[in-house]
Amino acid sequence: MIDRRKLLVGLPAASAASALMSMPTASAEPVAVAPTKRGFLDRPGCGIYYEVTGSGPAIVFAHGLGSNHMTWWQQVAALSGRYTCVTFSHRGYPPSSEIGVPDPKEYPGDIAALIDHLHLVNLRLVAQSMGGQTVLEYLFTQPRHQVRALVLVSTSGSINKPSVPLSDPQRLTEWNRKAAGARADMASRGIAPPAGERMAREQPALHMLYREIADASRAFDREELRKRLAVLQTRQADELRRLTLPTLMIVGDEDTTYPPFLSDGMAALMPNARVEHVPNAGHSVYFQHAELFNRLIDEFFAKVG
Repeated sequence: MIDRRKLLVGLPAASAASALMSMPTASAEPVAVAPTKRGFLDRPGCGIYYEVTGSGPAIVFAHGLGSNHMTWWQQVAALSGRYTCVTFSHRGYPPSSEIGVPDPKEYPGDIAALIDHLHLVNLRLVAQSMGGQTVLEYLFTQPRHQVRALVLVSTSGSINKPSVPLSDPQRLTEWNRKAAGARADMASRGIAPPAGERMAREQPALHMLYREIADASRAFDREELRKRLAVLQTRQADELRRLTLPTLMIVGDEDTTYPPFLSDGMAALMPNARVEHVPNAGHSVYFQHAELFNRLIDEFFAKVG
């Protein structure tokens, strides 16, 4: 056993006492950590890696273009005491099978098969960026009676962006121009644009982890996948009127990857949707401000019942 007092040799008495008091001590209460089940789901042409942690109503988390199942670490840690948290890596993203540039048309079928394989009911869906395309297409095309609520994070999914009604039709064009310049500038300085300038400046360790998770999924040309995703973004915004389930959209007001105001236009078309704007946040609110994000979705799901 390490004697913590030996670590304080040479410190003034007052400083040593203060440091000793601030050091973590063994808790008197035993800690129980939710076990994680890991597996692979066989799908045509690949295997889909997944993890299941916790117990209770199920939440399936769908990650974005530059990440994998690991990106939800802060959500699983916070919510697995009350929910069954299911994370997975989209096809082509390790530890799922490396198959070259994946075909995103397969994503909705993959998540449907995973839900069936795990016999998930009383289900909630949380989707970030690219994951929104997976989840929306699942909702539009697959049996979905078991889905109780939807959280869309920084995404318009498979919706054609220009079809979203805006009070200023030029707003999207102007945003695209400015955002492209901001992304190029950040990339030139080693900042991951989806993480954003603020995360890199204020939370450098978190930004480093964000980049490491992104690098773990560089099994293929992600820019080519981005093009394939864009080709599939053809649904007109009016189709959102069909989605009547409770929906929470969360966006970061400093996002340079997704236009956050699009979510307001989308929510206005949906019978049971609202938008939460998070200040001082970029594209990855769930990663950058996890405590706030977790509280928002926890409170939202609690109201759904």
